[in-house]
This record gives sequence, structure tokens and C-alpha cells, in this order.
Amino acid sequence: MDEGSTIPDVAVTIDDAVVSLTSLGAPLVVYFYPKDDTAGCTTEAKDFSALADAFAASGVTVVGISKDTPASHAKFATKHGLSVRLGSDVDGVACEAFGVWVEKAMYGRKYMGIERATFLFGADETLAKAWRKVRVPGHAEAVLAAAKTL
Repeated sequence: MDEGSTIPDVAVTIDDAVVSLTSLGAPLVVYFYPKDDTAGCTTEAKDFSALADAFAASGVTVVGISKDTPASHAKFATKHGLSVRLGSDVDGVACEAFGVWVEKAMYGRKYMGIERATFLFGADETLAKAWRKVRVPGHAEAVLAAAKTL
């Protein structure tokens, strides 16, 4: 997905309701993460949750997406006190639309998985900035800083 692209018209499940990403409004931050309740993903979700009020004050909606089920998301959010909205993309349609379903390698073994990536869409629903192969420390703060410049 290139800068200037519009928000893909795909749906994810948020809190047991099927929601189109375009219906969430803009500006919009969509971040993809590999798996609920793993170290990096937990830290990332906690970081976005800690900045939820700042994003809201800037008029920016934030949603985190993985292929985990809504039940897994609910357990994850409760366990870690998360306030960020989590979307389930069990069938992988959103992952494909954003180009984050990629071949990965660990210990010499190749497999398909979600690339940690974040997309910031401006008020006009076009992609203002994309972060690929995200490193978690300081990332949520960098996204907030970019969102404030929209």
C-alpha cells in the first residue's frame, strides 16, 4: 500500500460486530500485529492504549488488527487492561488488502504471518504515512507525533 492510497473497504470484527474500516472515520490509524498475548504485541497494544486519550484528543481513531478471534481479543484486552480497539481478521482479507500477510523466517523455517505494520490515514481517507517492519519501542509515540501533523 502506497502513500496516497485510500482506506481499503474491508471489514473486520470488533467487539462481535462486523465493521468496515471506512466506517470508522478518518483520521485513522490501523496497526497490524502478529498475535495476541505475545511479548511484542502486548507491549505495542499497551503503548497505543496508554496514548488513547491523546489520539482521541487529536480526533484520530486507532484500531489494532490480527487474525486472532474476537474471543481471543476480549481475553487479551481484559488481561492487560487495554483500551485500544482490536479487530479480528480471521479470514485474512484485511491483511491481504494492506499487504501485511507475508513470508517470514524464524530459525531457518519459512512460514506465512502478519508483518508488524502501521498505517496512518488523513481526514481525506488517504494514506499519509506507513510504517513497515515496525520495532515496538517508541512506535506508538512516533505514530501520535505524525498524526498530530495531519
